[in-house]
Parts: sequence; C-alpha cells; structure tokens
Amino acid sequence: MTALIFLDPRLHTPMYFLLSQLSLMDLMYISTTVPKMAINFLSGQKSISFLGCGVQMFFFVTIACSEGLLLASMAYDRFVAICHPLHYPVRMSKIMCLKMIIGTWILGSIHSLVHTIYALHLPYCRSRVINHFFCEVPTMLPLVCMDTWVYEYTIFGSTVIFLLLPFLGIMASYGRVLFAVFHMRSKEGRKKAFNTCSTHLTVVTFYYAPFVYTYLRPRSLRTPAEDKSLAVFYTILTPMLNPIIYSLRNKEVLGAMGRVWGMLSSRKK
Repeated sequence: MTALIFLDPRLHTPMYFLLSQLSLMDLMYISTTVPKMAINFLSGQKSISFLGCGVQMFFFVTIACSEGLLLASMAYDRFVAICHPLHYPVRMSKIMCLKMIIGTWILGSIHSLVHTIYALHLPYCRSRVINHFFCEVPTMLPLVCMDTWVYEYTIFGSTVIFLLLPFLGIMASYGRVLFAVFHMRSKEGRKKAFNTCSTHLTVVTFYYAPFVYTYLRPRSLRTPAEDKSLAVFYTILTPMLNPIIYSLRNKEVLGAMGRVWGMLSSRKK
C-alpha cells in the first residue's frame, strides 16, 4: 500500500497520504512482535533480554498511540471532505496533512518513552516469567514487588487520552458524516462516500474494540489467557487485515494497482 500510494500520482491526496502512514505503522506493528515470537516458537527458547523487552515495549506503545491518533486524523479528513467540501483544500492542505502525521508520531513517541523508562525502573523482584507473547506494560506489573495502583491509574488515564477520546471523536465525526451522506441527492456520491466510511469504520472497530476492552478494565477482571487472545487482534490480525480491507473495498486503489502493474510490465518488455 505504501509503495502503491508513492508510485501512483492519482493517489497523492491527503486521505491516501494518511493511509500510507497507516500501512507503514501496521508493518512496524507486526515487525515489533511477530519476528521475536516466531523465533521463540521455532527455537523453543522463550526468552528476551531486559533491554530487548524495553525496546519492544517502546515501539509497541509508540505505534499503538500513534495509530490511534492517525485513525482520528483520517476520520477528520473524511468529515471535512463530505461535510465541508469547499473548505477541504484549506483544512486538509498538504502542510496540514504533514503536521498531522508528524504530530501523531511525536506524541506517540513521547508518551511511549515516558512509560518505557518508568516501567524499566520498577523493582522486579518476583518471577521473571511474563505470561504473554510479547512485552506489554500491564503484563509486567504483576512481577513488580511494590504497590503499582498509582501507575495503573496512569495507564488508565493514558488509555482514555490516546484511545477512548480519539475513538469517541471518530464516532462523532462519522455520525455527522452518515447524516450528511443520507441527505445527498446523488446516488453515486452517496454510494462512494458510504463505501469509504464503512471501510474506515471496519478498521476502527477491529483496532479499538480489543484495546479498549483490555486496557479500560481493572486487572482483577482480566485473565492472562484472555489478554493474550485479545492481543492477537491488535498486534497481528488488524495490521494484517488493514491493507486487504483498504485495497479490496476501494476502487481507486484497485485501479492504481492495475496502472502500476501495467507500468512495471511495460518496463520489463
């Protein structure tokens, strides 16, 4: 998806620039957890160094928060395009799009750095066995030999800011968008707008639902097996499905695939 958007000039619009960043984040998401998990599975040595755990934790939290903010930016893009089309070139200019992308990465990185540094400086004096397939902050807290209730409330607050608030903003934006779509006179425009929005809402639901369900519940109501099952959704399945959903349900992307494939085939000849 990232290469396709870069190669096809017709996809050089704010919506597809944001989509290219989503594809890049999904690629990094899977690269953060799956390779190490696969090595441990194939070698039978289920271990990770303390530093490696910190690095994995940093990239995971960075991408998780950045993607949450990016999905909110994509919802805002569709809101402006459908509800305020005349203002779209100003509100979603290339400069504004670039600021959104840089802002999501910076905020996600700063937030992740704070949590990673604090988590790595906690005193771990119990078992060093993490009951998970990757280093995630909530799964490391049971290994700490001090009361962590204050930090758990901090994680709860971070989840509200970086996941729940963007999710509510996305729902509000699409509520307004759907209202505008149903009042469109053009059937073709209504169909195109609805297809674009339904695709994004599918991605949003797959991404936010497991995250919110996991992080907004108290630790006493969760089980390690349940956490691992839900983590598969937001670390493996969702990043894998996003490019498929956006390509198969988007005529512009399918058209770009055909054009780029034809261009590459003609060069080979």
